[in-house]
Amino acid sequence: MRGRAVPLLPSRRVQNDFLYFANRTPILPVQRRMALGALMEARNACPHRPPWTALFLKAYALLAQEIPELRRVYIGVPRPHLYEYPASVAMVAFERKTAAEVEVFVGRIKDPARRPLAKLVEILRHFNEAPLTEIKEFRRVLVLGRLPLPLRRFLMWVGLNIGQRRANWFGTFAVSVYSALGAESLRPLAPCPVVLNYGVIAADGSVNVRFNYDHRVMDGATVARALQTFERILTQDVVRELAAWR
Repeated sequence: MRGRAVPLLPSRRVQNDFLYFANRTPILPVQRRMALGALMEARNACPHRPPWTALFLKAYALLAQEIPELRRVYIGVPRPHLYEYPASVAMVAFERKTAAEVEVFVGRIKDPARRPLAKLVEILRHFNEAPLTEIKEFRRVLVLGRLPLPLRRFLMWVGLNIGQRRANWFGTFAVSVYSALGAESLRPLAPCPVVLNYGVIAADGSVNVRFNYDHRVMDGATVARALQTFERILTQDVVRELAAWR
């Protein structure tokens, strides 16, 4: 059957490069069923109704302050070692409709733990609504995606193996969710040590929360305990901040 060739957009080329390196990372998922009824009530009572992404983003950053393993990345050269950062850097996926088609871009948020929820909501809204040319990370993707493939891969390889630069380019954790569409990803991939995602949140606040982690950086028991602490932060620390925001 004769079809037609559809050229890859710059953002799709960069996304494919991310997957090229992510597929070389031993990512394993650990899931916990959480009871977030208290968080749901606090969110519903808050007149600002912040998106769930902001709540999970803030909670994970607070969690990483307590658990240094969540601020570490694997560096392969010149000798394999772990590199630890003093703070988290979040990479959040955004779907944006352009003249060509619906494209996916990744926005970076440095040290979300020290930012109030109101500021995180503002940042997420900017990534969702601002013109692509006004967002530095999105402009970088459009430029990078127009470079030849060997050069793109080389630049990414360099970025992944320079400790001082890696978090700025690839983050210490990523957030990718489809729960607003009634679905969840079972194994999201990204070239970073943890990918956070969660499923559809039930009416009683119960939800599956998953940390997909780089086994070179941490072990499953560490992640399982981290998920326990994560639930406590969501239902206590984040609830308190929501109450103060009313």
